Parts: sequence; C-alpha cells; structure tokens
Amino acid sequence: MNTKTISRNTSLERIDPKVAWEAWEPSNDEPWTPQRASLLIRRAGFAATEQELRSALSMKPDEILSRMMGQAPSANAQRESFESDSGELAKSVLAASDMKQLAAWWLYRMLHSPAPLIEKMTLFWHGHFATGGEKVLDVELMHTQNQLLRKNAVGDFQELVQGIAKDPAMLIYLDSVSNRKARANENFARELMELFCLGEGNYTEVDVQQLAKCFTGWEIRRKQFRFNPYQHDDSRKMLLGNGDVESGENAVECVLASPHMPRFIVRKLFRFFVSDEGTPTDEFLAPLANRFTESKYSIEEVVRMILSSRLLLSEWSVGRKIRSPIELVVGWMRTMQCTTKLSFLAERLRGLGQSIFFPPNVKGWEGGRAWINSSTLVGRANLIYELIQQENTRFDGSNLASFVEKNQVQDSVKFLTWFESRFFAEPLTKNERDQLAQFVSQAKPDEQAKATLIHLASLPRIHLT
Repeated sequence: MNTKTISRNTSLERIDPKVAWEAWEPSNDEPWTPQRASLLIRRAGFAATEQELRSALSMKPDEILSRMMGQAPSANAQRESFESDSGELAKSVLAASDMKQLAAWWLYRMLHSPAPLIEKMTLFWHGHFATGGEKVLDVELMHTQNQLLRKNAVGDFQELVQGIAKDPAMLIYLDSVSNRKARANENFARELMELFCLGEGNYTEVDVQQLAKCFTGWEIRRKQFRFNPYQHDDSRKMLLGNGDVESGENAVECVLASPHMPRFIVRKLFRFFVSDEGTPTDEFLAPLANRFTESKYSIEEVVRMILSSRLLLSEWSVGRKIRSPIELVVGWMRTMQCTTKLSFLAERLRGLGQSIFFPPNVKGWEGGRAWINSSTLVGRANLIYELIQQENTRFDGSNLASFVEKNQVQDSVKFLTWFESRFFAEPLTKNERDQLAQFVSQAKPDEQAKATLIHLASLPRIHLT
C-alpha cells in the first residue's frame, strides 16, 4: 500500500500534516474515479452536472479548480453571457427592492454560474462576515456587499477585510453608521478581531478600545462610506503591541499582521471544506497557514491547497461534512439539472435554518451537526418532495421521465446507481437498497425515478458530503 494513503479510520491526530497537505496524485491505491471527481466538485462547489463530471474525468484536480473559479480561457464567452444575464436580473431585483427576490437572484447564480467555487466562497464569506437584512433593510446595500464578497472571494484577504470594514451594510449591522471621537463605537472593532480575523482570546479589552478609536470619523452618507476628519481621533494608538497605529486602514493592517490571523482563517476553511468534526492542532494546520502568509494572504492559494490535497481527496474526508440546506438543495438541483421558481425555494430555505441574507446573528451559521434536528430532517425531505412535485419544476428543460431517458437510466437500478454515484458521499447499504426496492416496486414503471428520489430524500446519509 502507498505509505501516503490516508485511510478512512485514521484519527486526525495521527495524520502527518506534510502528507495531508501534499497535492494529491493518482496511484494504484487511489485512482482518479468518477466518485473522487464528484467528491472534489461537491466540496469545491455544490454538485456536478453530467457534462461537468464527464469533462472532469479527463482533467487534473488543479485544472478542475481553475475551471470552477472561472479561470479557463475557453469559458470566457460563457462567463460573459452568464454575467450579462445575472446583471439584468439584479437590475430588476434592485428596482423591486425585495430581499426575497435578492435571495432568489443569488440562488440563480449558485445554480447556473460557470464558476461555482466563487459562489461557494461567496457563501462562506457571507457566513464569516455575517450581515443581516432584517437590520440593514436596504436591498441595494446587501447586493453591494454580496458583490464585494464575490469580487474578493478567492482574492487578497487584506483587500477583502479593508473593503468589508468600509462596507455600508456591515457598518449599519454593527451600529457604526456614525462613529464619533467623543464616543467610539466598539462593536465593529470587537467583531473584527474576535469573529473576522483573530478569534477569541487573542486580543484584550484595551485592544478593542484602541481599535474602536481608529475607526472614529467613519460614516455613511447617501449609501456610501465617507471619512469625516473632524470626528476622527487622530492620536497614536497602542494596538496589539504596536504603538504606531493611527487610522482605520492602519488598524486593519495591524490586525492582519497578527500571527493568530492565518491560523484562525485556515481553521475556518478546514471546517468549511474538509470536516465538521475534530479539532486540528496549529501544527497540523501550519502548512496551510504558512502558504497563506507566504502568498501575502492569497485566499486562492490556500483554497487550492486544501481542495487538491491528499487529505481532501482521500477516503478519510468522505462523509465528514453535513450539507447545509443550500448545499443540499442547490447540489440536488445541479445534479438533476433542475429549475424551479427560486423565490419559492428561497422562502423554504428559511424554514430549514439558512435564510439567504438573514444569518442568525453576527457569528453566522454554526454549521455541522447544528443543521440537523428532527424538524429540519423532515423539512429537508419535504422540500425535495415539493421540488419533484411542483408543476413548474423542469429537469434539463423537460419532465423527469424525459430526463432519465436522455441519460439512459430508465431502469430503476440504473437510475439509482447513476444518482448515487453523483450525489451520495457513501454507497447505500444492502438494507437501504432493499427498502428502496420495496418502496419503488409499488410505483408505476414511469413513476419509479420519482419514487426513487422521494425515498432517497428520507435517508439520513443524503445529508452527508
């Protein structure tokens, strides 16, 4: 056996970090298979369409990631066409000033973007720099922030943080609409260190107070950030041991220069992409943190390292993440090349605990096992059932029967094998297959694909990726 193969049951503590974060290469023990390609596409995006999976089998993981970030030169025309359509939709949403329609617009992007990894990272940053529409209220400002997150999704982390620090929606959400030197607001300063960059315990209350002074004079006027020098405390501040900090921009640079920052960010990315469970040590994450630092905070560099690693593409990572409601539904729809009324979908996601543009609080969504309880399990299954039954739902532009015929999987066993290999992290057990066969046998021949999907939606393992 290859000594660099990471087996399924190896404890995280026993995995050599050098091996874990090496770039994965195919071998006799770990060949490049549809299952492994599907795993990469699910983690990097939501799920693969049939065409995407077929083309992925002739590509290397790093090439797939380039394609999923919209960097393939051959896809320029497709990207331009998509962005044009998305821009027109956004104009109508902003004219209507409807937050639900804005959520539907973003779902459209997740479902159809030729760069799904960018949308996945935009979703990550939406949870990281959590901002809620219930307090911001302004659809235009929430759209502007969303575009900021997307523009910098895999870019320069320093540029992203400097941008979010001046983002009007964020400043409204954290009560920094008008920050005066006579009374510096500490909310954004605290969250910048605790939730956005450093983590709890890596700063002091004095640091919070000093950082808040740096942001005095930062205001919003006519939906735009404005610096008011008359309300700025221009004294030198002592921040995180640095005694030469004056402006808000200087302060952000100082926070990002903390040795705690790279470890904090890569730990969150590890949990987002690799595993909900386990507590990786600083030593285990050191190769990622070092790459992040050496690349001058390039998000793309560390994301590529994670997604093309031996750890992620080994058996170890399979089934170690619970799909969020968005990942479940968008992934299911991409697999089935499904379209439906997206405003309905956005509303139903709210009941499952992931309402787009309405994170629960400034900490964002907890994720992992928090997604699952008796109510959400039923709600998830019901939502997929509703998607299948809705009159305006289409599968690759047609009905489900035509879709399975086009993919040559009319036989119920073939259809199960087809869907299972593309969407499930792990194969069904014999008992699950027997129960499915019994359920499907009661359906008419032309209804068996629908019956299969309905039954699969009720299985706990559908929530794993």
